[in-house]
Amino acid sequence: MTRGTKRAFAGSGWRHRSPAGAALALLLLAGCSGGGAGSPATTASTAAAPPAPVSVGAAPPPAPAAPSTPSLKDKIASFFSGATQKEPQPVANAQPNVECPFLDIRQGASTLTFPPPPPDGSNEAMALKYQGVFVRAARDCAVVNGEMVMRVGIQGRIVVGPAGGAGRIEVPLRIAVVSAPITAPKTVVTRLIRVPVTIGANDENVDFTHIEEGLSFPMPASSADPYIVYIGFDPFGAAAADQAKKPAPAKKPKPSVKPNPNAPTG
Repeated sequence: MTRGTKRAFAGSGWRHRSPAGAALALLLLAGCSGGGAGSPATTASTAAAPPAPVSVGAAPPPAPAAPSTPSLKDKIASFFSGATQKEPQPVANAQPNVECPFLDIRQGASTLTFPPPPPDGSNEAMALKYQGVFVRAARDCAVVNGEMVMRVGIQGRIVVGPAGGAGRIEVPLRIAVVSAPITAPKTVVTRLIRVPVTIGANDENVDFTHIEEGLSFPMPASSADPYIVYIGFDPFGAAAADQAKKPAPAKKPKPSVKPNPNAPTG
């Protein structure tokens, strides 16, 4: 398994992606092999110190505390920093030296606002409750039985706006693997994830994290058909998914037409 390189992000405005922008992103993104914060962790072995002498009649030393289960925050910190206490678990039938696809934020999906911006493009800054931005992201990959298996970690931040306060929101994240992003973009696999975020009464901003496991897809046919992994906020996709879950309204029966007794009959 090969870990991808961590990427830190700065917020950007709403805009559409152009082919030139995609090409520039491909040139600027670093390859996934090699070191960095996404590199596999190693556990250093050190010589154990000799046990201290125990005096006769002394109380036995206290038993070591049972290891606690790592929280999601610990897992994401370990994912980004590579500082873990255990070796990564090997993936069965995985091929070594795998190059992960590039990872980037889909332009136009780098910022999330609650409520959404007005359709006319006007600036309603004082009505803003919350704004979401990406902080950093990373990925690692393995090839299992001819398919790429990827894990993507995302860290973002919710900033409380002038009209915001304590509450709970759902952050709609989209992860999409796209082939040939410059010549003929085609979606290979896509996932919509909803991340719950709770904002306290005294919070000015709250960080959120998500690790998406088991993102699998076929390997590219050739090096001329590269893949790129996009992440972004997708409130419109979430709204469309919610609308699709609603039952269709029942059709009203057509009123029956009564015959007219005064109508001519011949």
